[in-house]
Formats: sequence, C-alpha cells, structure tokens
Amino acid sequence: MRQLLFLTPLLLAGCVDDSATYYIDGSQHALTVRAIQEHFWNKDVTLDLIATRMPDCQRRIPLGQLPMSDVEIELFGSGENIYTLRAGEQAWRVELEGCSEMEAPEQVTGEPIGLFHLDENKKLIFEKAEPEAPKT
Repeated sequence: MRQLLFLTPLLLAGCVDDSATYYIDGSQHALTVRAIQEHFWNKDVTLDLIATRMPDCQRRIPLGQLPMSDVEIELFGSGENIYTLRAGEQAWRVELEGCSEMEAPEQVTGEPIGLFHLDENKKLIFEKAEPEAPKT
C-alpha cells in the first residue's frame, strides 16, 4: 500500500492544471483562461474562461476541449467591454458588463490583444500582442 502512495505524485506530475489572466483594469476586471488535463494520458485539455468585473459579476464559461498541442487562444477587443476568443475554427464572444457569453461570431474582428498558450513546460501563459506598426 505504501508503494502506491509513493507513485501517486508521479501519476499527477504530467497533468496540466493551470490558468493565465489578461488584466483589463487592475485585478478587479479580467479574463482568465483555465486549462485542465485530468489524466496524464489524456491528449486533450478542458478549457474554461472566467470573466470578472468585480464587484458586479464573475462567471465561468466552459470553452470545451482542445488537443493539448492546439492550445493557442487568441484574444481580441471587439468593442467596449466585449471580447472575442478564437482557437482554430472555434470562437467565443463575451461581454463584461454582465459577464455573459454572447452568440459566437461568424467572423472574428477586433483589435488583437494577445494569446493564451501552453509554453514548453506545459504552463499556461498570456502574451500580449505586439502593437501594430504605424502606417506610413
């Protein structure tokens, strides 16, 4: 029985359970993506979005599952308090006035803000988009 207890950390070592946050206006106004791989042998991660605009609202929005190798979620500003996320062909739109999910857009538009992705250590990180160069 003790041998099984020593093996438990090894079984959990390869699992992903991490989150990354884009702070909009301090820590009270943010979008957080959470990725969970329930078992180390799973190739997919379950993704959730936590929309926060405190003290008015906070809500978890399930985004579904993606293969771990495809976890690249682009974030776009799509209007005042409206944000669009895109992973491959999938897209989600949320508004932060009431922390609610909107109908998925047919076409993703808006200002690129950044990218949520897994790094080489399977840590979920958020990288801000490079500002567009001024047009001459």
